[in-house]
Amino acid sequence: MSGDTIFGKIIRREIPANIVYEDDLCLAFTDVNPQAPTHILVIPKQPIPKLADAAPEDKELLGHLLLTVKAIADQEGLTESGYRVVINTGTDGGQTVFHLHLHLLGGRSLAWPPG
Repeated sequence: MSGDTIFGKIIRREIPANIVYEDDLCLAFTDVNPQAPTHILVIPKQPIPKLADAAPEDKELLGHLLLTVKAIADQEGLTESGYRVVINTGTDGGQTVFHLHLHLLGGRSLAWPPG
């Protein structure tokens, strides 16, 4: 069901994580190296290495991931003040784990450009 990355190991419960949400399609947990007071990663259980590898048949899963981020942001009380959703894609895009993941960042003012 999941690839051999640290995220695959979290999905399989081989590595512990502070899970804040889970359903049949995805899992969300707090980042171990947070870049904001709220920093949650949302990952699909189906391994897609990076956004550039997503196919048209992944459309529903990708929409589900975004709606899950929105629901978690609501749950975390970020909706009124705002939050950022980041998908790093490829090495130059800052991706370090090659399993698609969405960063939900909030709880403070976030600068632009990000870096």
